[in-house]
Amino acid sequence: MCTFRINKLKLESYKNLSLDLKAIFDTSYNVIYVSDNKGVTLRVSSACKELWGKEEKDLVGKSVYELEKEGIYRPSTTRMVLERKETVSLIQTTHTGKRLKVIGTPIKDTNGEIIRVINASRDITELSQLQSELEETKQLLESYKNELDDLRIRNEAETSLVSRSTKMNNIVSLALRVANVDSIVLILGETGVGKEVIANYIHKASRQSDKPFIKLNCSAIPENLLESELFGYEKGAFTGAVKQKRGMFELANEGTLFLDEVGEMSLHIQTKLLRVIQEQELLRVGGTAAIKFNIRLITATNRDLLQMVKEGTFREDFYYRLNVIPIKIPALRDRTEDILALVLHFIDYYNHKYMRSMRLSPVALETLQQYDWPGNVRELQNIVERFVVLNEEEIIEKAKIEEYLFTDSTRRKTDGVIVNKIIPLKECVEEVERQLLELAKQKYKSTSQIASVLKVNQSTISRKLQRLMNK
Repeated sequence: MCTFRINKLKLESYKNLSLDLKAIFDTSYNVIYVSDNKGVTLRVSSACKELWGKEEKDLVGKSVYELEKEGIYRPSTTRMVLERKETVSLIQTTHTGKRLKVIGTPIKDTNGEIIRVINASRDITELSQLQSELEETKQLLESYKNELDDLRIRNEAETSLVSRSTKMNNIVSLALRVANVDSIVLILGETGVGKEVIANYIHKASRQSDKPFIKLNCSAIPENLLESELFGYEKGAFTGAVKQKRGMFELANEGTLFLDEVGEMSLHIQTKLLRVIQEQELLRVGGTAAIKFNIRLITATNRDLLQMVKEGTFREDFYYRLNVIPIKIPALRDRTEDILALVLHFIDYYNHKYMRSMRLSPVALETLQQYDWPGNVRELQNIVERFVVLNEEEIIEKAKIEEYLFTDSTRRKTDGVIVNKIIPLKECVEEVERQLLELAKQKYKSTSQIASVLKVNQSTISRKLQRLMNK
């Protein structure tokens, strides 16, 4: 009787333990799946109906290989555990459309042989859907970002380029098209038409917009220094080179290098630059190790490079290397529709800058539109800044405009020299020479250009300019 009672207590204890284990079995994970070492299903927790569309009785006794083949779930975690003989973690898809995160664990005997495989699964369908929705949202945001970037770029064209004429709008469209390719761009046009503005616009619209935009005016650097400015130099390469210096190509790496006035380069520099561009590597002055670089190159000039090629002052192969995508900017006199827009833009800019409230009378605006602007946009900008700063009245009249544009009202009617009083001939010649040199300095950037226009030697121009500066 006592033994029977003890056995009954043990049976009750086993039943309770079994109930506890079943509760754990059914609630710890969405599904617990137990198989033997042959892949035969031994037990499955109650959630199997919801996840796989099968009752426990439909799964127990069936091989995981068979169930996988039927598409009940794919892939079979048990199969992969038996093949690899180690724990496996994967994402499983069921024929009901659920996605499960499954961890399959092998249970081994004392000899290291697998006797059971236990899979613990969690339903991550909702998480996957959220992930998918997040990806869709990211794509939508990226689309909006691209649209905003495009609007920003076009807005910059409206503000910095201030294009109203068909000619300039076509140039803006061309610049936008070439912005995201790496082809070399050659910008052509007279001094002051806005070549640097176009170059900067192309950089801002490109994939390298967050990278450096390095610019160098080749006519502003003496020839003996231009090579080291472009390519850099090593310590001790020449007298004064007390430390290593990186050149413009290295500084612009991964970004854009803008070389203005390339027509002023000597044949020697052209030769070196051609090799560097073709090989995409350089040697610093005094260096021995080749340095690789990756840049977007934009060049500009106001010279007729093709004519220079014919004259032998510009290398033909260098010309064709630079002239991949030419962009010709017309002079301001050839796009008069832009004059009014530019005038109003610069008035607004300098009114804000100097806290003024200047306005132009209609007749004054008409006068500015009739002027031929030999100095192009740069001259127009300088003139507008001048009358915003110097004018005392808020409304700027025609007479004041003419005062700024011409030394007197007859100046625009003649291309000759006007003499208003008798002075010694020597003083007259010196004064005309001074005015001529100052005018040429405003219009041309290099002494070689000034010498060419005035038809004298470059050394003569350099000497006269130096004397003018010392007075």
